[in-house]
Amino acid sequence: MADSDDDTFDPTTPEQREIGREMVDESTGLGSVMAHAYRGEIDRVGTWRQRLDETTKWAVTLMAAILTWSFSSTDNPHYILLIGIIVVTIFLGIEARRYRDYDVFRSRTRVIQENLLANALDPSQGTESHDWRAELSRDYRRPTLKVSLHEALANRLQRVYLALLSVLLVAWVFRITAFAPRQDWLTTAGIDRIPGIAVVAVVGVIYVVLLGVTFWPHERHAKGEFREGNPNDWKENR
Repeated sequence: MADSDDDTFDPTTPEQREIGREMVDESTGLGSVMAHAYRGEIDRVGTWRQRLDETTKWAVTLMAAILTWSFSSTDNPHYILLIGIIVVTIFLGIEARRYRDYDVFRSRTRVIQENLLANALDPSQGTESHDWRAELSRDYRRPTLKVSLHEALANRLQRVYLALLSVLLVAWVFRITAFAPRQDWLTTAGIDRIPGIAVVAVVGVIYVVLLGVTFWPHERHAKGEFREGNPNDWKENR
């Protein structure tokens, strides 16, 4: 293996990028360093995963409290559900920001898993990326976010928040229609001096925007997301 301190060091050459093969044959200092680095990255992934879960937990808890209170009496104002929609949307923004940070460390672990650990287990398949060592080195030198805010929002909406916000929307519609049958639903939807038609229009625009963010086609940059596969393949290959 060439000396990494040499000025001609090229991490894209086969003997440099396939250090997983060398780890199988002999113990190396670089292999030990990578093992500790991988352990540290896994720990940071777990920490950020917990932060994501905490945000979701608070959003669900708040939503449950709002739903319980809003339907506990007909005298309770319906707009508390709209406040819930706004607050849950704020939680969505917080979680999207946290997801971008979480993806930084998950991307690193996937690079190591694909090119080092997978290659150590089966060197015949080679590495996924020819310049993975240079790529990982650049990211350690200057960490960068890997996914855009739009992709992070779309991911969290698809996984969690679109369902939560849909529940709140259905609850609000039920609250101003079936829960108040003696009044016209547009009249019930009004808030103080704001007419009901304006409130409905604003809510409609908000959800159109949310649907657009969720399903608008975009290039996917998040690395390491689970892929669909045949669950029987794993059992058959064991």
